[in-house]
Amino acid sequence: MISNRTVRPATANTGSTQQSLTAEGSRNDPNARAINSRLGVNGRAATKRTNLTIPQGMPITAWRNLGKQIFVIADSSAWWLGDWLIYGQSAYPDRYRHAIAETSLDYQTLRNYAWVARRFTPHRRRERLSFQHHAEVAGLPEQEQEAMLTQAELNGWSRNQLRRQIQQRRGVAKTQPAEIVQLQMNLVADQKQRWQAAAERADTDLLAWIVANLDHAATVQLETGSVRANGS
Repeated sequence: MISNRTVRPATANTGSTQQSLTAEGSRNDPNARAINSRLGVNGRAATKRTNLTIPQGMPITAWRNLGKQIFVIADSSAWWLGDWLIYGQSAYPDRYRHAIAETSLDYQTLRNYAWVARRFTPHRRRERLSFQHHAEVAGLPEQEQEAMLTQAELNGWSRNQLRRQIQQRRGVAKTQPAEIVQLQMNLVADQKQRWQAAAERADTDLLAWIVANLDHAATVQLETGSVRANGS
């Protein structure tokens, strides 16, 4: 469920114009109508499953607030999916197979959502920080999680700034140089291009991006493996 607010499903008032929230092709689809009716983010903007209509002349303050609302919905959805998967783990068999069919998200993405949500019970989640902030510290011990999230809140760190702070602290904490093992990896051109684009979006170089994601995947695998071994 995306929102607990009641939103009129038929139209959204945009000054002198009434704009329909229901797409022509989904007028007879009750599921589509229900989704459309719950996606309202601002009384002056009209939302559909595949687009946002903003009226001409919207003040910049209202436009900025609208962006904040959209971000909150997008960021909250990661927590919601994680909690949804955790519930499915205890209530239904084959939860991930059904989840993938319902969301069209890949297996690893869903597992990451569930893993982060499991690492942070609702009362420990910081509303002023994004899901990605929490994901950055999810692999740390709880005391360190709290310390880093508090610093991120106080200093207004972005996700990338928090990541750099964690990396710097890990570097300072190391008293002995780590053993370096060289690995050779053969990639097809398309694969390298996708990885390079993802690394650039994460504001890091390709090698650091590969190492960080492999390390995170290993942590997730070890964590979920431990949960299964304990019968959870």
